Amino acid sequence: MIGVVGLNYWGPNLARNFADLGMLSWLCDLDEQRLAAAGARHPAANTTSSYDELLASDVAAVAIATSVPTHYTLAKQALEAGKHVFVEKPPAMRAAEIDELVALADERDLVLMPGHLLLYHPAVRKVKELIDSGELGDVLCVYGNRVNLGIVRENENALWSLGVHDLSVILYLLDEDPELATAQGTASIHPGVEDVVFCVLRFPSGKIAHMHLSWLDPHKMRKMTVVGREKMVVFDDMEPERKVTVYEKKAAPSGEVVSGDIQIPKVSSAEPLRLECEFFVELLGGKHDKAKVARDGARVVRALEMLTTSLNG
Repeated sequence: MIGVVGLNYWGPNLARNFADLGMLSWLCDLDEQRLAAAGARHPAANTTSSYDELLASDVAAVAIATSVPTHYTLAKQALEAGKHVFVEKPPAMRAAEIDELVALADERDLVLMPGHLLLYHPAVRKVKELIDSGELGDVLCVYGNRVNLGIVRENENALWSLGVHDLSVILYLLDEDPELATAQGTASIHPGVEDVVFCVLRFPSGKIAHMHLSWLDPHKMRKMTVVGREKMVVFDDMEPERKVTVYEKKAAPSGEVVSGDIQIPKVSSAEPLRLECEFFVELLGGKHDKAKVARDGARVVRALEMLTTSLNG
């Protein structure tokens, strides 16, 4: 059974899904009002404002959806208490911290699953399938746009708030660690908090990736493009139906542009969060490679740290 920790914004969505899967047994939050509201929605679940009480219970796993700076400490406490852990992104803010969590989970044979929601999006899975099948040919580059005119955070820049989404997808699609990661940004509203960030990553294979992250844009975009030698594919999460589009476009060795058909593959409409929660439950049941899930989460934090170092440089 699973206890959900943090019921402010995303936690109630996790609680809903784990309840639907028959796995919700505890709810935990310091705010008594939020705790009471969640308890009313899930009367079969135990409620507590004490994290220690939750960890002392017979719950098998915890799902952590608190503020980012608390993720590492709460996840470490849970692992040390012998609990499996699902922790929202990013699971830590420094490479040394996530490496410690991965080692602790491995040492105790526990699940440590970072909540990178887009990795369970059927459209992202379809793009990964196209890459792995070789249909696109060798991948040359990947670039993402995650922008909108939105509420500019005061304590979290665009890289950590928006970039973690696209970064997790890029590393999942390419399955490589970047050898170089640079970032440039500007803080137009709140001093020291970048609201626009441009990132470039270079990988050992020669592939490159770019991320445009912004709260100061006239358009809302959630789009990623993968350019292969044979075909190109676009994942557009703002499209209600056409989530994935494959373009038979390439540049021939002569430099001539070759253009063919446009394909729109069928993509499941299943809720990504439900698929993510199901995957965690399956991990608890012994399915999948839990060590790889933890290592992939560490890969994202290491790249975030590289980009942050560059941004602050």
